[in-house]
Amino acid sequence: MDTDQNQPATIDEYIAECSPEVQAILQQIRAVIRQSAPGAQEAMKYRLPTFTLMGRNLVHFGAFKNHIGFYPTPSGTAKFKEELSAYQGAKGSVRFPLSKPIPYDLIAQIVAFRVTETLAEAAARKKKKSGPA
Repeated sequence: MDTDQNQPATIDEYIAECSPEVQAILQQIRAVIRQSAPGAQEAMKYRLPTFTLMGRNLVHFGAFKNHIGFYPTPSGTAKFKEELSAYQGAKGSVRFPLSKPIPYDLIAQIVAFRVTETLAEAAARKKKKSGPA
């Protein structure tokens, strides 16, 4: 039976389990996300480092054998479809190969887009809740 006892409880614990080379990449991605989403909170969700904003998942990321997985939701990958075309991915995810430079500037742009999108969604939910003026 699989238990969560052996799973990292924090992003620090997750990163500490990786090789030193991958730790440096993950710490840089974390810093880029913090800079692009200063109000976001850190969490572990789906066994991946996650940043949330206003109670919503903003982005997830994680280390794999040959790549860094980045999960900015389907809207995040759709918005940057052209910029992400050089990378493998699926709806809502992208793989950055460890054999190539990580596109930190692109990650920052995607996170900034997700922040704007999340804040707009929260405003729309609030407006809908309060009803017509």
